[in-house]
Amino acid sequence: MITFKEVAKRGRGWLPLIGLNALIGSGVTLALPTILGRSVDAIVAGSGYTRWLIAAAALIGLGIAASIVDAFAGAACVAETTAWLRHRLVRHVVRGGPAGTRDFETGDLVTRVSANATDAAQAGPAAVTAIAAIAPPLGSLVLLAVIDPWLAAAFFGGVLLVIVVLWTFAKRTADVSLNYQETQGRIAALLSESLTGIRTITAAGTTEREERRILGLLPELHRNGVVTWRILARSGAQAAVVGPLVLVAVLAVGGVQLVAGHITAGELFAASQYAVLGAGLGNLTGVLGELARARAGVRRSAEVIAIDPIPHGTLPVPAGPGLLSFDGVSVIADGNVLLDNVNLDLPGGVTVAVVGPSGAGKSVLAAVAARLRDPSTGQVSLDGVPLQAISRRALRSAVGCAFERPQLVGRTVGEAIDPHAVSPIRALAAARATHAHDFVSRLPNGYLTSLRKAPMSGGERQRLGLARAWSASRLLVLDDATSSLDTATERQITRTLTEDRHQRTRLIVTHRPATAARADLVIWLDHGQIRAIAPHADLWHNTSYREIFG
Repeated sequence: MITFKEVAKRGRGWLPLIGLNALIGSGVTLALPTILGRSVDAIVAGSGYTRWLIAAAALIGLGIAASIVDAFAGAACVAETTAWLRHRLVRHVVRGGPAGTRDFETGDLVTRVSANATDAAQAGPAAVTAIAAIAPPLGSLVLLAVIDPWLAAAFFGGVLLVIVVLWTFAKRTADVSLNYQETQGRIAALLSESLTGIRTITAAGTTEREERRILGLLPELHRNGVVTWRILARSGAQAAVVGPLVLVAVLAVGGVQLVAGHITAGELFAASQYAVLGAGLGNLTGVLGELARARAGVRRSAEVIAIDPIPHGTLPVPAGPGLLSFDGVSVIADGNVLLDNVNLDLPGGVTVAVVGPSGAGKSVLAAVAARLRDPSTGQVSLDGVPLQAISRRALRSAVGCAFERPQLVGRTVGEAIDPHAVSPIRALAAARATHAHDFVSRLPNGYLTSLRKAPMSGGERQRLGLARAWSASRLLVLDDATSSLDTATERQITRTLTEDRHQRTRLIVTHRPATAARADLVIWLDHGQIRAIAPHADLWHNTSYREIFG
């Protein structure tokens, strides 16, 4: 969990500097009216005003310098805090895995990591600025009391009205800021979803409907924005009304005291300036608005930080043939039973096909076998050691995964095959084994071709996904990872898998009877339960089994 206080404290050395400059600015603001008032009295007296004017010029220069340093320190503080917070958010998203992030839409997560993190990073500077902004009015009250108690009394009554305005503004703007950020996240989520399926949308001719679906939230975003500006405008207007009242009250009392001879003309001038400072509390609406956005940003970031990372043990993968065991494994999500008490002991070094109708739990079984998600009950073991007890590095080196629609990561095609860039030879060997080398070698720069600029079909992407998984030392889990390949290429890759010279265990989710036929064993799943385990030839006599393949 992350809190507003924790984010604010990340300013480290910058916050004291921001606070110091704020104090310097407040000191200059408070001292300048008195200095100028003394200048007025000296001018009226006809002597001694030069030193007061020099002092005023020096104060003004000091205030300008403090403002410049404050602007730099504030920007640097926000930049460093944003980087720190984004690092934490990305780490929790990545380490949370598919199970940890399934409650978040992709676009919404991007918004939280990008825009909302920047809002949250304003916490420290905004808090310091808000606290420092209280100093001039309080100092004005004290200095007015020094000049004349009646001036302080008139000033205090008006400031109380300004405080009421600010309190109301702060309470109302907090919820509106959160609603605005949440609506932004929902729009981003819909846009991300549409971009993922842009080809389907274009082919179906539903672009206008998709535009309406995404932009349908704009009125809500508009309403939240309008409410925010109305609250700001109303509070600003109220402060604008109260401010002159404070000034008029102080000037009226000051005029009476001047006529009575209790204060000088210079003191009246100083009192008017202090009254302006007190009325300036209304300018805090902007700072309070930043605080509200920061609190909303911290809240949305905290929801991401709350994602539990997948825990890993410290054990290495033990020596063994790749025996994969499921012991009473059940997976339940949102009240739905996806796998129901699965018990399996798969021999090491064999090819196992997983088949079944849609929704039978094939992908869930594959995900549990690769530890992309943990079972609700039971455990999965590799060569006698539970997957949860194996260290992250050892597990990912031993278990390779390939999917129906692989997301390729890296700057180049070569990095997509071997993200760790361990060895070009290893990447080449994996590409040859999965028959990806044929098309990669035809790219403009071969394995150094930019991944973004490499034209690839769905089948070619699948071959790169297979090549990325190929380096696993003990277990290969392929979730419909050859579905987009042409028949000839699929046959070649299946032969490579079934004749794997590394003797790894291969768990292959498939909808193709030819792939199941080449496997040593077939796991027939139905409604999350194992209906049968046998060679494809034995199961083919069952009419229900044949119906799986259409």
